[in-house]
Amino acid sequence: MDETLRQTYIRKAETELRENILPFWIKHTVDKERGGFYGEISNTLVVDKDAPRGALLTSRILWTYAAAYKRYRAPEYLEMARWAYDDLLSRFWDKAHGGLYWMVGADGALLRPRKQIYGQAFGIYALAEYYSATGEQGALDKAIAIFRLMEQHSHDPQHGGYFEAYTREWQLESDLRLSDVDMNEMKSMNTHLHVMEAYTNLMRVWDNAELRARQAENIDIMMHRIISPKTFHTLLFFDEAWNSRVDHISYGHDIETNWLLVESAEVLGNESRIAEARALAVKMAQAIYNEGLDAEGGLVNDGDASGVTDPNFEWWPQAEAAVGFLNAYQLAGEAHFLQAALRSWDFIETYFIDREHGEWFRHVTKNHVVDHAAAKVSFWKCPYHNGRACMELIERLGKLAG
Repeated sequence: MDETLRQTYIRKAETELRENILPFWIKHTVDKERGGFYGEISNTLVVDKDAPRGALLTSRILWTYAAAYKRYRAPEYLEMARWAYDDLLSRFWDKAHGGLYWMVGADGALLRPRKQIYGQAFGIYALAEYYSATGEQGALDKAIAIFRLMEQHSHDPQHGGYFEAYTREWQLESDLRLSDVDMNEMKSMNTHLHVMEAYTNLMRVWDNAELRARQAENIDIMMHRIISPKTFHTLLFFDEAWNSRVDHISYGHDIETNWLLVESAEVLGNESRIAEARALAVKMAQAIYNEGLDAEGGLVNDGDASGVTDPNFEWWPQAEAAVGFLNAYQLAGEAHFLQAALRSWDFIETYFIDREHGEWFRHVTKNHVVDHAAAKVSFWKCPYHNGRACMELIERLGKLAG
């Protein structure tokens, strides 16, 4: 890679992280009156002080600022991480039954105390990162406690993997859906992707035989059940026995899986799984490159066997595309993957970064028009995808030197 170009994109990613994303969340989202974080803020920075709060947003903020503090040791990042850590444990931790509530009101009242496994996974991911950054034993203890609860209640001993959702008392829910757009099925790609991601981060700070064995199973499920050997796209929803329930493609999840799978296999350390994961990642990246990019390099939302079904753009697939295509370039050395990664960043700079109010827009139409009705901060809109992408790009481009 051309050295001037490499340094330019490192500088772009670091400037975006430290001068836009991280300052935005510190300045605009902290609720100093009630604690925690505002549940919703519009593109023009209008705060809905009564919007519900989710453990998911707090966990993702916690991970982002713990990771940033590890890298830069800036005291304001540590302060933000501690604010998020305190919010997660005081507002969302179930002292009676363990685990994290899914949603509470702005006043802290329980709205949805269910135990969504997707949400538990992000709790582990964030708490492990906070422990890694600070050495605070209580954070690791809570991460391990969630791991044990998931293994006790959610793991499927017959077919492997995890069932999607539980009541506050850890009884299997009848409505398993993560959101209104999801299918009510026993297992999903999305939950298993982030369980694998969470267990990877926990393995970095806790050497445990049960965790390693379960992570080996998670990686094998991803490679042999979830990723299609015919199309190299991820299958999205499954019954208990891993029969696929829908013919649908989520390009953003595909490219995110591309690099998280390799990372997970490398942290586990099994050479045969590492080799298989790397080979799959390159094939996945090629399929996405062939099918999911628009003329300017943006990654469209969805498709199926007939082609693209949703040609619009969300903020997080663009962030994941920059990382995922760079991962494919690191693995295969093929120039078109590097070009795709850099074009993803260029697309972000052109259409998603809000130069007036800060952070990124959530949604851009197929005609590259910003959807200003989509909130900048919400239950789902967070600093984790774009903040992490910046850190990954800085790290990965740094390794391309020479």
